[in-house]
Amino acid sequence: MSLSSVQSTLSTLKSCQADIGACMDMVSDVALGIVEAQGMDNSPALKKLEEMILECSRLDREINCFVESVDEKTAQVRLEPPEAMFHLRNSVKERFTELTAGVTDADLQRHSKVVAFRDSVRKYAMQAGQTAAENEEEELDEDIAVTQSQTNFICPLTQVEMVNPVKNKKCGHHYDQEAVLEMIKAKHKNKKKFRCPKVGCGNSDVQRSDLELDLLMKRMIQNHKRQSGKT
Repeated sequence: MSLSSVQSTLSTLKSCQADIGACMDMVSDVALGIVEAQGMDNSPALKKLEEMILECSRLDREINCFVESVDEKTAQVRLEPPEAMFHLRNSVKERFTELTAGVTDADLQRHSKVVAFRDSVRKYAMQAGQTAAENEEEELDEDIAVTQSQTNFICPLTQVEMVNPVKNKKCGHHYDQEAVLEMIKAKHKNKKKFRCPKVGCGNSDVQRSDLELDLLMKRMIQNHKRQSGKT
């Protein structure tokens, strides 16, 4: 086993990890569709989807454990005689087994996308129930949903309605995914920080890692478009 082949394997795994994240987002989106159709958050279908997203969480954690094992053991090998490379596979396997044994169900439940799945389903069910009961009343609890006005769906960067809204975990503001990622990339290329474009926000260093896809907001935008098309 060579270090170059190890790095190639890690690169492939990280690509798989991105696919797992995308799969978890799709599961969450399907779940919101079920809540919208059924108006409840405790159906058997949602239970199945929750099991799926937890399985994705387990796979994601296992990849993290493997990457940590490889990074740790290859760092050690570089400091040892060349023959140590012959034992790299076994040492990585042993360390991986140790790390995965320490992963608990609670760890899987705390995965950010699992938390977001449950939070989005709960909030959307509450919103759907309240909307059905109150018909067109727009005074929704601020903790349950953003007021459904078109202004809230406008990206502060593009000044047009967002398509794939992402939420900044630090300041809570939303942007269109493509626009904000391009802006962050451009700023970093020039060795500059990207400040949150929302007027009055003090967040002066928005990072890619601060952003998470807001499926609840995306669903609200889609509903808004459908309603607007009817009028």
